[in-house]
Amino acid sequence: MRHPYDDGGAARHGQGVAMRQRRGRIAKLARQALDVARQQLACGGEALALHQLGVLYAHADPPNAEQAEAHYQQALALADELGMRPLQAHCHRGLGTLYATVGQRDQARAALTTAIAMYRGMDMTFWLPQAEAALAQVEERSRQR
Repeated sequence: MRHPYDDGGAARHGQGVAMRQRRGRIAKLARQALDVARQQLACGGEALALHQLGVLYAHADPPNAEQAEAHYQQALALADELGMRPLQAHCHRGLGTLYATVGQRDQARAALTTAIAMYRGMDMTFWLPQAEAALAQVEERSRQR
């Protein structure tokens, strides 16, 4: 006998469809923001849009690691050039978590260590625990091997 709230997974399926549609709209808006920033020569906006595209590709189902890495790297290069230190730290954290996801532990460790040092240096205490937790997971997985 089914539980009265058991819909056979229909709600989860509907949530999945809604999430994919929402991600599609968000990706479209991020690409539009990137186009506008490039047309207006707004390098800061371009760097932010590139970072957002990296986040979207990294968290896609399944993740598109190649596209995510390319967008994070482009955002990082612009952020470095423009002195956007918080965005640099976010790019390193994004790259670190991406590398951890695809099993590139040495690269993950390096990127996350950089992000942690930058967050500490800027007293960005909100993001610091997230980066530290990601690094701890990388270290734990390394010990298990």
